[in-house]
Amino acid sequence: MGSFLNCLIYRLEKNESFLKGRSYCPHCHHTLTWKDLIPILSFLILKGKCRYCGKKISRQYPLVEFFTAFTFLLIWVNFYAIAQMFNLFFYLIISCLLIVIFVYDLKHYIIPDKIIYPAILVAFFYRLFGILKFGHWNFFGNWELEIGNFQPLLNGLLSAFLASLFFLAIFLISRGKWLGFGDIKLAFLIGLFLGFPKILVSLFFAYLIGAIIGIGLIILGKKTLKSEIPFGPFLVTGIFIAFFFGEKFISWYLKCLNV
Repeated sequence: MGSFLNCLIYRLEKNESFLKGRSYCPHCHHTLTWKDLIPILSFLILKGKCRYCGKKISRQYPLVEFFTAFTFLLIWVNFYAIAQMFNLFFYLIISCLLIVIFVYDLKHYIIPDKIIYPAILVAFFYRLFGILKFGHWNFFGNWELEIGNFQPLLNGLLSAFLASLFFLAIFLISRGKWLGFGDIKLAFLIGLFLGFPKILVSLFFAYLIGAIIGIGLIILGKKTLKSEIPFGPFLVTGIFIAFFFGEKFISWYLKCLNV
């Protein structure tokens, strides 16, 4: 999957279809064979260079493959025992879309609509189908669908609208200088996916990590106060932290308040 996501990221930039056509070297455009496409191992065996033209292969490829595998492992470890197959499948899909957003925004300073809109739809329908139960057979032999709790759906929608409105206010006040419009869409996805109160954990760590890295880059002289830094990767990082560890952070914080 990590290898596929790399292909998707590259072809989104080139506006090429990722459903057809074999993988090729981005430098010499030589068609790659199976031995060139073994995740991580091919990069190591070839010492980070193309087998055909000798030019360097971006470290993005093994890093995306590694962190995709690591994310899938975390999802399995944390949710395989309590989640139904539907939930597990959703978590895997949404994590893939978030990884694409992370890398694409980091490279090109833009969150592609071709990824963010499907991610929002997937999260919405997950919340929507979450209120449906399996139902039962009634007295007349007909199947009756049972409606469950609406609270998760309403929680997600309310969190999504409030988060996107907050980001929209920042966008309008700064006239687009502090964050891009794609971040507003991503904020909507965060609220819909995480809901309250996990969204607070996500935004807290996004701003914290963003501030630390931003200050570090300024100190090292690689950025200035006027430099543009993509915020999407920090938001995605915050999403994963809140998703995997949000409940623990919230529980710890509430215990501190009681003290």
